[in-house]
Amino acid sequence: MTDTLPVAREIVPAQPGDPTVSLTHEDRLLRRKRVSSDDGVPFLVDLPIARDVRPGEAFLLSDGTRVAVLAATQALIDVRGDLARLAWHIGNRHTPCQIERDRLLIAADHVLEGMLRGLGAELRPITAPFAPEGGAYGHGRTMGHSHG
Repeated sequence: MTDTLPVAREIVPAQPGDPTVSLTHEDRLLRRKRVSSDDGVPFLVDLPIARDVRPGEAFLLSDGTRVAVLAATQALIDVRGDLARLAWHIGNRHTPCQIERDRLLIAADHVLEGMLRGLGAELRPITAPFAPEGGAYGHGRTMGHSHG
């Protein structure tokens, strides 16, 4: 006998008290995938198109349950220095970047670390949740360069 998994076909705002699912930045870009909540309850995500699911949103399951999306901890680089200049170089490489008042956060990448060190950045490896800025025009991650 096989159990049918609840299916998420819609993204809605998260509510306080919702069960959660912690996903890395890479794992939050999805269309169809089996995932499990942080409590170990499996469900299927089956969205009409691939999209970036952001922390603060929730999967609405076919049984009516909402499962709030959290940013999972992952290996990051804490970047400090001339933030405007460093952010320009990071953005010029289309690298996801979380922009904070006194630092930038990027996913760990030895090539980018070398470039940033060469630009005078102070770098520190950390493990933390990662919620980088959305793409241009407020549409989340950009897929190619279509702006239509």
